[in-house]
Amino acid sequence: MRNDVMQHLLAKATTLTEALPWIKRTWGRVVVIKYGGSAMTDPALRASVAEDIVLMKLVGVNPVIVHGGGPDITAYMERLGMPVEFWQGLRVTDDAAMEVVKMVLVGKNNKELVSEINTHGRLAVGISGDDAKLISAKQMDPRLGRVGEVTAIDTTVVTNLIEDGFIPVIASVGSGDDGGSYNINADLVAGALATALHAEKVIFLTDVDGLYADFSDKDSLISALALAEAEDLIANDKLATGMLPKVAACISALNGGVERAHILNGTIAHSILLEVFTDAGVGTMITHEGSLGLADDDTYIAYEGEVTL
Repeated sequence: MRNDVMQHLLAKATTLTEALPWIKRTWGRVVVIKYGGSAMTDPALRASVAEDIVLMKLVGVNPVIVHGGGPDITAYMERLGMPVEFWQGLRVTDDAAMEVVKMVLVGKNNKELVSEINTHGRLAVGISGDDAKLISAKQMDPRLGRVGEVTAIDTTVVTNLIEDGFIPVIASVGSGDDGGSYNINADLVAGALATALHAEKVIFLTDVDGLYADFSDKDSLISALALAEAEDLIANDKLATGMLPKVAACISALNGGVERAHILNGTIAHSILLEVFTDAGVGTMITHEGSLGLADDDTYIAYEGEVTL
């Protein structure tokens, strides 16, 4: 066997060996992945993300996927001649717009992602926050119409799907006490769901490599950040608008008992696997202490029921 071929095979073996302790740590545990950005709209990236999710499932991790679909919603509203309006970065959603939101998120985006995952087998089931009252919500602000915030998570339907061997794929709408649906920011849903499921970690896919100390300096990527430092970024208004809900969701999840939160560039092929199963990782990881290493405590708490937020 040629030396270059042998070196290539040894490199693969080294990668697999490096992944072993991370696989052992996450085996049987829940990892919540917020799926969005270009990774959701680019077919090649969508296929790459699906492969990562399936591989995680096959090595014993329990991925739970949460998604939005902002660009598609805007495109369909414009196609229908409906006004597209945002207030403080959130979509103003009247009753007519809410119909489009549900049509796109539940009827299109959710089913496309489920189909992509299921090219690899009988694996994924698509649901929305309305199903089985998974996500209860209330109006965030009257000026936003049917934009909601999470008030409670009932994980029963999700844990049942996991126990039956499926990957839950969840559209980020919630159910109101008035019987109607609410449009909810998918980052905030992912953070709340990670807390309710006592997830090992929550991952946010975006279109940048992670958090930067100085966004104009691409060498200033922050690989690891402590919870207190992340809280300081928000308290001192140091975050761009698009990153604010992601970091807020990371903070909420960690304060709710989740051990790790990751912000990754979904435009990098297989970024999820690189972050979850390698020592170096590729994005920004937020932990309670800002550590990159394996924690000593490998306990896991199974959970089913309702958490009021």
